[in-house]
Amino acid sequence: MTDAPRVDRSQMIASLRAQLTIDPGRTAVVLVDAHRGHLDPQVATMPVPPDQARRVRERLAHLVTGARSAHVPVIHVVLTHGRFPYPGVDSMGNPFWRAVEAAKQTLTPDRPSTISGHNLEGSVQTEILPELGPDRSDVVIRSKKRLSAFYGTELEVVLRSRGIATMALAGINTNTCVLNTAFDAFNRDLQVIVIGDAVASMYGDDLHAFGLENISRALGWVLSADEFVHLLQMSPPVLPPHVSRVTGG
Repeated sequence: MTDAPRVDRSQMIASLRAQLTIDPGRTAVVLVDAHRGHLDPQVATMPVPPDQARRVRERLAHLVTGARSAHVPVIHVVLTHGRFPYPGVDSMGNPFWRAVEAAKQTLTPDRPSTISGHNLEGSVQTEILPELGPDRSDVVIRSKKRLSAFYGTELEVVLRSRGIATMALAGINTNTCVLNTAFDAFNRDLQVIVIGDAVASMYGDDLHAFGLENISRALGWVLSADEFVHLLQMSPPVLPPHVSRVTGG
């Protein structure tokens, strides 16, 4: 591999930002693995750095507050590994994850972590962060087993049943689960937004930066939580043609 110069696509990204519009009535916020297993340094089995965990948690809380205020559904997708007699847990059915464990390596540079012990069913690691709820209006999906929040879960059914056209993604990890979910949303012709200050990567800052760059240049829009909440506030829901607005006289 050789070092390649970074391509400057800032003009393209700015032009695309000017094209972005959303209908809050057809928008959902999807939180990917915003659980204690990544974001609570006291118990995390695959931790992001503590300073990034604090930043992401604060931005996620702001994001869900803004979404609920605009009546935008919040969907939590939580990876949960089942326990089996063999190969022990369902994560060990993946050859790459098995190899990392067998080589006694970690996916988290300079921090201990475990794949075979990560987010086991019933563990505290699978708990949603307390500041994120879940609220009574939220949807919680716990069938995620691999990188995409779509793969093997009911996420697509939930989105289609609500007529969702725009998905705003946040959570962990920028370059794996968030990126994979963004690809799958793109392939389903959803408008993809990633909340850039509400994501992080346990794999390293370089892969976090790569993930956001790849999304903004190939898949969708990267906004801050403030930008997204402001866009919600400035975008009234679009009513179907047969529905008229009722105003006071």
